[in-house]
Amino acid sequence: MPVYEYECRTCGGFTALRPMSEYREPQPCPDCAAPAPRVLRTAPAFGAMPAATRTAHATNERSADSPRLSSQGGHKHGPGCGCGSHGKPSRTLHHPNGAKSFPGNRPWVINH
Repeated sequence: MPVYEYECRTCGGFTALRPMSEYREPQPCPDCAAPAPRVLRTAPAFGAMPAATRTAHATNERSADSPRLSSQGGHKHGPGCGCGSHGKPSRTLHHPNGAKSFPGNRPWVINH
């Protein structure tokens, strides 16, 4: 629910958390209970925020309460890890005796 600003004629301004369906209706003043009309005193914060900052905030909000789990799939390691789970086929050769070789990476290195 969004927070709206209201202005009481006797007590001054206050904010209230209201459903969007009730944004036009006056809100009772918390001090004197008189109906106070909605006012616009400040601009919405997201309107002046750069797109990159909005995207960063949205990403943080999504991951704050539900971090990615290993059971959800997806690549978890850094670039060039060689695990093969990031969509590229692994260039590692697995030999029947369990040895691994990496053809084309560094041909001058002697594997043991």
